[in-house]
Amino acid sequence: MSDPLALLLGQRACRAYTPEPVDDGDLATILRAATHAPSAENRQPWRFVMVRSPAVRAAVVEVTRGVWDAVGREHARAGLAPGFFAAVDSFVAGGDGYGGAPVLVVAAGDGRDGTPTAVLASSVYPAVQNLLLAATALGYGSAMTTLAVQDPAGLGAVLGLPAGVRPFAVVPLGRPAAPLGPPRRRPVAEVAYLDGWGAPFGAPSTAAGGAGAGPPPPARPPVA
Repeated sequence: MSDPLALLLGQRACRAYTPEPVDDGDLATILRAATHAPSAENRQPWRFVMVRSPAVRAAVVEVTRGVWDAVGREHARAGLAPGFFAAVDSFVAGGDGYGGAPVLVVAAGDGRDGTPTAVLASSVYPAVQNLLLAATALGYGSAMTTLAVQDPAGLGAVLGLPAGVRPFAVVPLGRPAAPLGPPRRRPVAEVAYLDGWGAPFGAPSTAAGGAGAGPPPPARPPVA
């Protein structure tokens, strides 16, 4: 995808993958793009654990499903449309988890120097966004999930993370099992204000397919 704006406007979550392996060279390119994100004070605290081993992957899925079963499922059921909830539930609980993605990338922040968790998060998440965009540019599907990181001790134990290194996202990565439709986003006019809260920005209509186009999203985003 050679048009950067089209890449930004087209990136979306993928919840079903083929078993085709992710090429090592592509994975290296995706991670390199992730490391070119901005970070607080240029600390670059991001750390990435690539999970390919079936045993380790199964352990990550177990942690994820533990959070889903404990609190995530009912939270999602209360806020998502039935069809959307079913898709998320299948993504988490169905098959071998994470839509069958052959690689799980766990994005973590290294806070062993005393960097506060909030500062780590503000640095790691831009790197995750770069990772998602690079994956899309190379024809891979991906999704930013934060369910498993609600149990940082459990996920950290599975991956052997040192004390002070906190996971912030699990990104499934692989070839989409089916073509992905357009992302669903709120129109810019609904979320942007001018010179203060509540004063409409007045972005022009983009009914032809720009940033403000598309149906409104569900009341709440999925938790997975």
